[in-house]
This record gives sequence, C-alpha cells and structure tokens, in this order.
Amino acid sequence: MRKITLAFGAVCLLFTLNSAVVARASTPQPLSTGTNVAKLAEQAPIHWVSVAQIENSLLGRQPIAVGFDIDDTVLFSSPGFWRGQKTFSPGSDAYLKNPEFWEKMNNGWDDFSMPKEVARQLIAMHVKRGDSIYFVTGRSQTKTETVSKTLQDDFLIPASNMNPVIFAGDKPGQNTKTQWLQEKNIKVFYGDSDNDIGAARDAGARGIRILRASNSSYKPLPMAGAQGEEVIVNSDY
Repeated sequence: MRKITLAFGAVCLLFTLNSAVVARASTPQPLSTGTNVAKLAEQAPIHWVSVAQIENSLLGRQPIAVGFDIDDTVLFSSPGFWRGQKTFSPGSDAYLKNPEFWEKMNNGWDDFSMPKEVARQLIAMHVKRGDSIYFVTGRSQTKTETVSKTLQDDFLIPASNMNPVIFAGDKPGQNTKTQWLQEKNIKVFYGDSDNDIGAARDAGARGIRILRASNSSYKPLPMAGAQGEEVIVNSDY
C-alpha cells in the first residue's frame, strides 16, 4: 500500500512540474521592455538649437550671405534618387555617375521632392532679415536645370534674395563645397552631411546641421553633432 501511495505521489509531482513548464512555455514574452518619462525626455548630449534661437543669435547683424545644401537639407528628394537607381542601376549606386540620371534629376524630377518644414522656417527667417540665399549642392552640373526655379517657387524666395543653384559636383578626396562657400563669402551654411559641416568649418563659416530623415534613401545616416556643431531640433522633416 505504501508503494502505491509513493508511486501515486510521484505521478502527481511529475504532472505538476510538467504543467508548470507548459505554462511557462505558453506565456507570451513581452515585445518591448517599455519606457518611462525619464527615458522619453532623454536627449543626446549635443548642441541642440531651434530656428528661433538661430534668429536671435543674428539680431543686430547686417544682412549676410547664407547657404543651404539641397538634398535632405531643404528637400526630401529621395523619390527622385530612388527612381534613378531603379531606372539606371538597380541594386547599385552606379546611377550617381550617370549623366542621364542627373539630366532627369536636375530638370524635373524635383517635382516629386517634398520641401522640408524646417527649411521653410529658416529661409523665411533669412528672407525677412534681407540675407542673400545660396544653394550649394554636390549634384553634378547639367547643361540646363530647373532646380533654381523649383526652390524659389517652393520657398517663396524673392528674386532680390535668390541666387542660382551652385552645382559643386563630387570629386574623390575633395570637399567641393568649400571653395564656393569661400568665394561667395557665406557666413552660415546649413547641411545634413558631415561634408557640409566640414566645408563650413574649412571656409570659416558657421555650420549648422539639419537632420536627415530616417527614411531617406541616402544611408547610412550621419552622426549629427559629432563635430561639435549646432543641430536643429525637429529638423528631420
């Protein structure tokens, strides 16, 4: 009788342990560890600035020349670049060396580019100040271009403030924008890339970073603030 009782107890114990294992296995694991207010409020320790703060820093100064990069700085132009890659070199960046792509991009494909809100605010502020506005891009130059008109129309830039787009191009081992910033005596230059900030620094200009949108076709995303530059908050759109 005692053997039967012990055997019965062992069976019960085994059943209990097995049930616990099954229960643990069937319990869904959390998809996220969650967050809290402190984590949500945390910001990277870089020099964040707002458009209003930039405007305030220029109070009392006479009109100056200011410059903007184009792609991912004032325009979300990934649609044109995405189409260019699919059309001219699927799966590779070879299209960026193809003159046919640049003819398309510089003559109409910016109709599919979205103006960034931060650029609207910045350009409106500089127009109000009477500043001379330049756009300096790494795009390849083409015989004709409609980019200047597109930018002037998108951002409502008066002719008195607007200058034709400067197509600095891309040369290996050379920051092609630096010489243009120096030549045009540009005092403030806005850009999303490390090259933009480097060009401003080398030209003795104030380089201010605009965030590249996370869904930009231009990857990898740069590390904003890594060069100690000012970074505009909420500037990814």
